[in-house]
Amino acid sequence: MKSIAALQSIVTPWSDGLEPSDAELGAIEAEMPLILAEVALLDALISMLDRPASEFDARRIRRARNRVLAARTALTNQAAASMPGGAA
Repeated sequence: MKSIAALQSIVTPWSDGLEPSDAELGAIEAEMPLILAEVALLDALISMLDRPASEFDARRIRRARNRVLAARTALTNQAAASMPGGAA
């Protein structure tokens, strides 16, 4: 009987390309405000699944949506500003 350790190289071959590159980590870091804003929006929406929406819940969702829109706008403006040749 073969142990799993003997099969590990067959099942999951190791490659140096499995780790994210510096450019990929930089892209994730640049998108982190948007990711966090979307998580906050999801949290607000999930909290309303088991109860009716109150005025507080509606305000919380509205603010979370505004944060998502602001983060998307900032990310888009940042990407447009980094385009070569002034193309926007």
